[in-house]
Formats: sequence, structure tokens, C-alpha cells
Amino acid sequence: MKKIMVVDNEPDIVELTKTLLELAGYEVISAYSGEECLEKLNSEKVDLILLDIMMPGMSGWDVFNRIKQNKIDAKVVFMSVLEISENRKKTLMEEGLADYIIKPFSRETLINTVDSILKE
Repeated sequence: MKKIMVVDNEPDIVELTKTLLELAGYEVISAYSGEECLEKLNSEKVDLILLDIMMPGMSGWDVFNRIKQNKIDAKVVFMSVLEISENRKKTLMEEGLADYIIKPFSRETLINTVDSILKE
């Protein structure tokens, strides 16, 4: 079973995302801050990290850069209310980002994105 970490400072978003992913057959770990995400990655091997960008303290950008620096073998998808240009998305994907999901997202968008990334 593939393991996914959901990282967002808003508990409602974490719980909703976790429920949708578990119903789709994934194992899900929750983290409510960038710091908690990195701490859990020390002891947990995950296949995918769904990462909010705008969080207090350590932002999703900071966490993404730490994941790359530490060569953590997990794909990362940003989740954000901020839309980005196709050029910016392309640059991020060249830097190792797996995808970018705009919040609020539908169940179909979430599951289709996760399924396609984890089946690669």
C-alpha cells in the first residue's frame, strides 16, 4: 500500500484530504506544520507528500527545499490557493516537484493526480 503524508496547518483540510485518500486505498500520515513534516520524515518512509505552501513558521517552499537537500526519496505535490503560471509550474517540475493542485480541489482532481503520480 502506498503511503502519503498530508501537510497543512489547517486541520479540516488535513482530515478531509486524509479521508478521501484512505477511501481510495492509501495509507495516510498527517502533519500540521513544515517542522512536523520533516520530523516525521526522519522515521517514516512515504511515497508522496501533499504539501501546503502557505504555512506559519516553515513554508511549503522551505520544506520542499529541505526535502531536496536531504535527498528524501518521496514525490512532492504542492497544494495551494495560489494559482501559478504554466512557466512557473514547468520550472518547479524541472526542480523535482511532481505536480501542483489548486485549493479547493475536487475529490476527482485529488485522486486522479495522486493515482497518476504513484503509478509512474
